[in-house]
Amino acid sequence: MTLARLALVLTLAAVVPAGLSAQSNWPQFRGLEGGVAGNNPVLPDTWGPDENIVWRIDVPGRGWSSPIVWDDHVFITSVINTSGVETPIKPLSQYQSRSFDGPMTGADLEMPTVPLRWVLYDVDFETGVVRWERTLHTATPGTKHEKNSYASETPVTDGNRVYVYLGYVGLFAFDLDGTQLWHTPMEAPEMRDGWGTASSPVVHGDRLFLVQDSLDQSFIAAYDTATGSQLWRVDRDDASNWSTPFIWENDVRTEIVTTGSGGVRSYDLDGGYLWGLSGMSSIHVATPVTRHGLLYINSGYTADSHRPVYAVRAGAAGDISLADGTTSNDYVVWSHPTLGSYNPSSLVYLDYHYTLLDRGILLCHDARTGAEVYPRQRVSPGGTLFTASPWAYNGRIFAISEDGDTYVMKAGPAFELLGTNALNEWTLATPAIAHGSLIVRTVSSLYRISAL
Repeated sequence: MTLARLALVLTLAAVVPAGLSAQSNWPQFRGLEGGVAGNNPVLPDTWGPDENIVWRIDVPGRGWSSPIVWDDHVFITSVINTSGVETPIKPLSQYQSRSFDGPMTGADLEMPTVPLRWVLYDVDFETGVVRWERTLHTATPGTKHEKNSYASETPVTDGNRVYVYLGYVGLFAFDLDGTQLWHTPMEAPEMRDGWGTASSPVVHGDRLFLVQDSLDQSFIAAYDTATGSQLWRVDRDDASNWSTPFIWENDVRTEIVTTGSGGVRSYDLDGGYLWGLSGMSSIHVATPVTRHGLLYINSGYTADSHRPVYAVRAGAAGDISLADGTTSNDYVVWSHPTLGSYNPSSLVYLDYHYTLLDRGILLCHDARTGAEVYPRQRVSPGGTLFTASPWAYNGRIFAISEDGDTYVMKAGPAFELLGTNALNEWTLATPAIAHGSLIVRTVSSLYRISAL
């Protein structure tokens, strides 16, 4: 590490919240801070196939679930074609006209003709050696969107067990030695246009929470982490959604916030309804984040004229939807009608709220007030798509494109593109950050990247 780099990191330590500096594990989708990691001088700014790669391993099969990390365990799921031949990946240029949202035709869907095998891997953090793998299920599933996978739901861990939800299979729990502790079977939900599932589970204390919004059986439910038994279930009237629920621990209470095309709904830990907010886009993917005592909700289906972001303060009750012609009320601190993004979730880092649009545009607003800091900035060359959510550390914003190129930007009130790091592999999964390393999943590989 250069002296200049060390000086930069020490300077940043004075402005990044102290609680983040102690963060090490990454137990769920986007970690515990919505994609923000603490300062660490070995977290890399630059990398490539032959630069700052601690290890790289092949990952059999296909899956867009994110890796998660606990101590020396890296968990990842995949689905493997039992014929030994995977469906070929199209050239990226053939996907760029629709990015998961265009008019659906038979060519937009995939349906396997042979059984698939769902697998959970435990990879050793230090060496990249697969410690163990477990087959969860073998079957021939139904259709999915060509840009989805049959393993898009990210596992979650509490440090004692790792929990896996697969929309076509159900819930599983394993201890960290790879022993299966329980399995709660579930029927495969019927999703809009046969697109498949993606919402990941979350854990709080001794409860595992799952939202399954589909055409036939929408609900939120809690499960006992020790046994897998259902503790409660609340039916919902939402249609298909793909967002992960969010555990919001605020100064008033702990609540489970769910987002979808039917609106935002928050529940207490026993399934009691707390508050709701209407006015979302017609297809919803992004997951909320929290910072500065506010909850940031992002809903931006590209074909809609209304693509909102809302910043909500804690303590709400009942319907807090905005009245026509207004942008705030007692609990909606600020909102913007066209700031939402489709696939990538928002990033709130330092004093700023960042929106990364699928087409490679970054926008920055004041996180507390919603005031524009800078307008639309082109991150990447025209036509490059982004599905993974952005992340931040060491005063930098990172965004990885579907091409596998990570664009590095300076955090703060002025847009500045600092560089681009290429892995040259198709990438839709959001990375994990733990123990001074970036864990990146591409279409066929898993990388541990660090500036050691």
